[in-house]
Amino acid sequence: MPLRTHIINDIAVFAVEDSISKIVDFFHDSTYSHVAVTEKNQFLGVLSDEDVHDFEADKKLADYRYNMESFFVRKETNWLDVLETFARNEANLIPILNEQNEVLGYYDLTDICAFFINTPFFTEPGGIIVLASGIKDYSFSEIAQIVESNNTRVIGAFITDIRNDVIQITLKIGTTDLNEVLQTFRRYNYNVLFGNHDDQFIEDLKQRSDYLEKYLNV
Repeated sequence: MPLRTHIINDIAVFAVEDSISKIVDFFHDSTYSHVAVTEKNQFLGVLSDEDVHDFEADKKLADYRYNMESFFVRKETNWLDVLETFARNEANLIPILNEQNEVLGYYDLTDICAFFINTPFFTEPGGIIVLASGIKDYSFSEIAQIVESNNTRVIGAFITDIRNDVIQITLKIGTTDLNEVLQTFRRYNYNVLFGNHDDQFIEDLKQRSDYLEKYLNV
């Protein structure tokens, strides 16, 4: 199902001539974080719920044009870039513009998350692995090669964290029997942060720990 089928066009779009009190009422009656403002039917920016409560109610939106943020997506924008726009701007409502910079409607974060959840990454059977590696040391082609060398396939993979030159990668593969895959990743110096609970490496560590504890108690 195309993402554009999730466009919502029954949520208000405000004009710069509107009063602050009008937009305050909108936020009071909804749970949305942002709303679009236009000038002569052209997108001007968005105002946030947090900002407008500090404005003077008897003034116009035009008086606060310099407080507006400028984020939006196009109807052609793919769903990953839409999700990124939500995340970067800590928003749950994003305006969608056409080629003339007119507001066509909005995307609601809840709808886009539901779209994401219905992708094969979530719906296809398989196992989840979370890896960590130096930011200069990892390679998606190498990750795919490691998975495929164990007679399975990558269903999806994406970067979930970058911190202190360490990158975290979450991938889903087409099997729930992860032990051999995890062992191969370790041989290639990937740090496995999460994998199957039946991971033999973890089981071996537990057994050795139990043996050492029994030995020390003799």
